[in-house]
Amino acid sequence: MKLLVTGGAGYVGSVCAKVLLEAGHSVTVLDNLTTGNREAVPAEATFVQGDVPDMASEILADGGYDGVVHFAARSLVGESMEVPEEYWRDNVVATLGLLEAMRRHEVTNLVFSSTAATYGEPEQVPITEDMATNPTNPYGATKLAIDYAITSYAQAHGIGATSLRYFNVAGAYGEVGENRDVETHLIPLILQVALGHRDKIFIFGEDWPTPDGTCVRDYIHVRDLAHAHELALETNRPGSHRIYNLGSGDGYSVREVIDMCRTVTGHPIPAEVAPRRAGDPATLIASSRKIMEELGWDPQYTDLETIVTDAWAFTSQLGDRAHSARRARTVTPSR
Repeated sequence: MKLLVTGGAGYVGSVCAKVLLEAGHSVTVLDNLTTGNREAVPAEATFVQGDVPDMASEILADGGYDGVVHFAARSLVGESMEVPEEYWRDNVVATLGLLEAMRRHEVTNLVFSSTAATYGEPEQVPITEDMATNPTNPYGATKLAIDYAITSYAQAHGIGATSLRYFNVAGAYGEVGENRDVETHLIPLILQVALGHRDKIFIFGEDWPTPDGTCVRDYIHVRDLAHAHELALETNRPGSHRIYNLGSGDGYSVREVIDMCRTVTGHPIPAEVAPRRAGDPATLIASSRKIMEELGWDPQYTDLETIVTDAWAFTSQLGDRAHSARRARTVTPSR
């Protein structure tokens, strides 16, 4: 297939682009590089720098595109509370522009990068797709609004679409991994302590109703996530919008994740308990049975050790490159 991948210079988007290329698909990456990294875009992909509303129609007008994988979005929960207008503009309005471009150029295959934040604080776990959606922040609300828009376009214009609601994505695929200027995810934050970029990791509360008192989360390897996008592209049906959860189905506490990072890195990784953060659920675990049964999705990298090991291999390479760059800047060139 000839595919447009929006946000393909970001963490998940770049890994997905790599996996799609390895599967034999042709990939064009569209990214404005606000948060993405140009070096993360696979060399085999065609790269276009720009915003989705401005460039999507121009790219699809070239013809021959079979589908779109849509990652481009703002995705920081805290930031969405401070500047909600930017999230409604850059997530919802931009996606409406993409849907219009797809309709105009008769591209009817879409996979959308959604989020578990659409559920808000769950009443029970594991979370299934038929549970109520009640997002507690503008980020989750904008993703849910996009799901509603996609359903409308599927019914009215024959688009075949799948929304994939991620839980905690982690890990790396070789030279492609998580590398953001503003990091909020637990595993890369812990690994930054191992690299010496942070003094310690904070544990927000140790009195949660969980086995060790710290929050429990479901971690999914980014390679398994990328494979789910490929399956969705191959099985989308015109006029139908499907929604699937993506997680491992297993929960790990914050303390368990820190201990695994200590084991993998060999670093003591100091940790300090801090007060609970408002709005943090005690436990978030996905049920991914629906996508397993309907699409045959079979995640291969589900154990925490593999996820952390792959993330550390990537993160430590970043640290080595940064150290080499600093040394290069301080060495006086020979005359």
